[in-house]
Amino acid sequence: MIPKSVLKNVRRIEITTNRLVADIFAGQYHSVFKGRGIEFDEVREYQPGDEIRAIDWNVTARTGNPYVKKYVEERELTVMLLLDVSESSYFGSQAGLKSALAAEVCSLLAFSAIKNNDKVGLIAFTDKIEKFIPPRKGVTHVLRVITEALSFKPRSKGTNIQGVLEYLNRVTTRRTVTFIISDFFDEGFKTKLAVANKRHDVVAITITDPLEMELPAAGIISAYDAEKGSEYLIDTSSRHVREEYKKKAFAKFKQREELFNSIGIDHIDMRTDKPFVKGLIDFFKSRERRMRLK
Repeated sequence: MIPKSVLKNVRRIEITTNRLVADIFAGQYHSVFKGRGIEFDEVREYQPGDEIRAIDWNVTARTGNPYVKKYVEERELTVMLLLDVSESSYFGSQAGLKSALAAEVCSLLAFSAIKNNDKVGLIAFTDKIEKFIPPRKGVTHVLRVITEALSFKPRSKGTNIQGVLEYLNRVTTRRTVTFIISDFFDEGFKTKLAVANKRHDVVAITITDPLEMELPAAGIISAYDAEKGSEYLIDTSSRHVREEYKKKAFAKFKQREELFNSIGIDHIDMRTDKPFVKGLIDFFKSRERRMRLK
């Protein structure tokens, strides 16, 4: 049984994201993602200027007249949402948790997909594959995806991005547009991410809370590493401690950005203290400009 609070939240997100998709993303979403290639459309009579390699020799032999195969660009996409539901996602120093922001981002992307008659699927992961919803079309299916994103209770706590990328390649037979929504608090996944990006169109969406970047001067505070299960004290009244924390955090996030850039992964930075829609709009506009230049 799904709690009423979750159903209410699903309805709120449905109304909000439908409006955003209609008002903001109409015409942009599909233009920035390539289709899977070309698909067969019909056979027609040969016309001067047609390529010889396009001739359908079977039909030509049967009719006695030259015919060619006609192809069209295949625009239907399969969108896969890889959602990190590890313990670190259930953290937030602002109005909401990182997991709540991730669910809202999933919702907007899912509704954008079905508005364009695309399929959408979900893989919720920790250091295990927690939930797999195969890609399908339709509002009912998308509402299921959103409900799972909002209410799913994981069994494990850690993060294994390499594992979810391997699973993605096992359960998909064709090219997809794949959004990985995570704080990327993991290591050793660069090679698998590079391989996945060759097969799929991968976009990394990073979810960050401001407290993960900078500490306030709040005296001695207790910090808890949810994924490792360790607790420690931090003296935030010390300027040196705050500066070291900020320095290490900046280095970690910079390393994450450099990793994405080194293998050509598009990435979008989301923060729990800022509206997420602007980040998505900026990404779509930037990618659209880049595609025009190709």
